[in-house]
Amino acid sequence: MTSKNTNLEQLYDYLNDEEDARTCKAIDEEACNETPNNYFLLLVSNMLTSLGDTLSNPKTVLTWIMSFVNAPVMLISFIVPIRESGSMLPQLLIAHYIRKKPVRKYVWVLGSLIQFLAVAGIGLVALFFEGLAAGWLIIGCLILFSLARGLCSIAFKDVLGKTIPKQKRGKLKGYTASISGVLVLLAGLYIVYKSQDDVGIEFYSYLIFFAASLWLIAAFVYANIKEFPGETEGGNNGLAEAWKKIEILKTDKQFRNFVITRSLLLCSALTAPYYVLLAQRYVGKEAYLLGFFVIANGIASIISAPVWGKMADKSSRKVMTYSALITSGLGLLVIAIIIFIPAFKDKIWLYPVAFFILGIAHQGVRLGRKTYIVDMAEGNQRTDYVAVSNTVIGIILLITGGVSALASLISVEGIIAVLSILGIFGAIKSTTLPEVE
Repeated sequence: MTSKNTNLEQLYDYLNDEEDARTCKAIDEEACNETPNNYFLLLVSNMLTSLGDTLSNPKTVLTWIMSFVNAPVMLISFIVPIRESGSMLPQLLIAHYIRKKPVRKYVWVLGSLIQFLAVAGIGLVALFFEGLAAGWLIIGCLILFSLARGLCSIAFKDVLGKTIPKQKRGKLKGYTASISGVLVLLAGLYIVYKSQDDVGIEFYSYLIFFAASLWLIAAFVYANIKEFPGETEGGNNGLAEAWKKIEILKTDKQFRNFVITRSLLLCSALTAPYYVLLAQRYVGKEAYLLGFFVIANGIASIISAPVWGKMADKSSRKVMTYSALITSGLGLLVIAIIIFIPAFKDKIWLYPVAFFILGIAHQGVRLGRKTYIVDMAEGNQRTDYVAVSNTVIGIILLITGGVSALASLISVEGIIAVLSILGIFGAIKSTTLPEVE
């Protein structure tokens, strides 16, 4: 425990409801003394990368750019599953390398620098290539980006667990998402403003270049985190170790149930593009709609993330349950409106409002599952949990990525209905998980 002797410490204690002395649950005294400084370094670096993620989102901006350069629709359909699953599938192999490192923040820094290069590469491709060549080059950059993102994913959770106490981690992620939401809101307003002009590919390329620069800045910020050496056992023979770690799913019932729950909760992420498709079908494809969806998502983060974060520090299991129910209820409600109140289906406000509510629910799913897995384990066990979980989810994402191909066989409304029902099962399954806070 430390006394409040700097403005930074006072702000940290205020944000985390600390009073006379600081509590440091699940980290040692040495790390506790560095917590306030590390807290804000983590907040700033992740705020920057969150904004970068939004400005290079495959569901919106990247799809827009690939269409602009006349890339084949077949390649466009691959960008969402590649970005999401590509960062998860290699993690079981990457984890053994990370386990060898007593200090793991530099793994995150490396991943962030590679993401900077990959996203900047997408901007260059958009400026100088078109058609099939542009499509394949963007896919290549996206694969590199996803692999680097996998490095950051594992390293971040390890560094978070070593530097930030339990019952403070959810708030940190909540504040990060909320501040990022403000920046996303401003970015969305700017896109709406620029949509009044006849913008060309240069505008979208420069948007991507700006997004890339955020990962570069974040890498320098993250490098200043004070991380003390930790466990390094079990860091050899990557492929063999990877297969051994899969056994966790058989032997650890709590972890297995968490992975099943997380798989069902993918509905909040997978549903999002179909709200955009509904808007394009019933309202139109005007450029301002892109800005409206970005704004809706930003406002959702601002409003909901701190609330979800505080709730997750008390019960991340309940956060997963509530957010899954919101996702499912929203999907079924929108379908009911389209079917039974057809006069509403071409209203401009309907889809951004629905996207806003979905954004609130998705923040809950993300903060709930991330806080749960970090609090469920410590040390190298946390690294194993994250790696196995993300690898399994990556495989499931590749399988469900084919859902987009079903859009031509069944209605978009039908896909939303199926995902909503899966969300209900996810909410039910989450209630069987034990509390970990």
